[in-house]
Amino acid sequence: MADMVDAERPLIALNGCAPGTGEPGLRLHHRYSLAVLRCGGVPLALPGVGGPRDIERALQRVDGLVLCGGDDFDTERLGLGPTHPEARVTPPEKQDYDLALTRAALALRLPVLGICYGMQCLGISGGARLLQHLPEDRPGAQEHRGGVEHAVRVVPDSKLARILGVASLPVISRHHQALCDVGAPWSVNATDEEGLIEGIELRDHPFALGVQWHPELSHEGGLQDRLFRSLIHAAAHRQALSAIRP
Repeated sequence: MADMVDAERPLIALNGCAPGTGEPGLRLHHRYSLAVLRCGGVPLALPGVGGPRDIERALQRVDGLVLCGGDDFDTERLGLGPTHPEARVTPPEKQDYDLALTRAALALRLPVLGICYGMQCLGISGGARLLQHLPEDRPGAQEHRGGVEHAVRVVPDSKLARILGVASLPVISRHHQALCDVGAPWSVNATDEEGLIEGIELRDHPFALGVQWHPELSHEGGLQDRLFRSLIHAAAHRQALSAIRP
């Protein structure tokens, strides 16, 4: 995929996250864009503003989507109970945009890779509930904040297993919220050694997959680049089909 001429490289949208302080805007770490570039795609930042029609028109012009890592969810806004005091809450307009973006991309059957907060967007869009603060919500569980490295077990016969080709792998985590379940037709494709959900996928979708860890932080050119290559392969396939449609 990385050897394609520029005109054929799939266009991959990235949603980024809120700046955290100051005037509303967008923060997009280069590590996501560089992963897309080296694996054969062309990254395009989405500004995080606009209504449903604006989102749909933007997605109709790209070949795939990366839902990036971000801050925490305002669970009260989602009807999932009071927001935990430890939460670093995503601004309401950005949270609403990201969930609308997720639902629109899935409805269009656009190839989507969700990372950390992005995986949670996928799960919540399908009716999942959220653990708000680890390890408080799972007493005695291992820490997942601060870039810790831990093992993940991949579910056999899942799309993720076919992509990675391994039964387990070390990953880098930067989160304290997590999915506590998934709604049909989503399925779990990875867990940590304590059973925490670490990956989800839609089996009847061209490519809709989320991971709770940060593959963009792993070794460049290593095993986890396969996640980005698989997304971009699905995006290239979609691009090719669009080119031959009358």
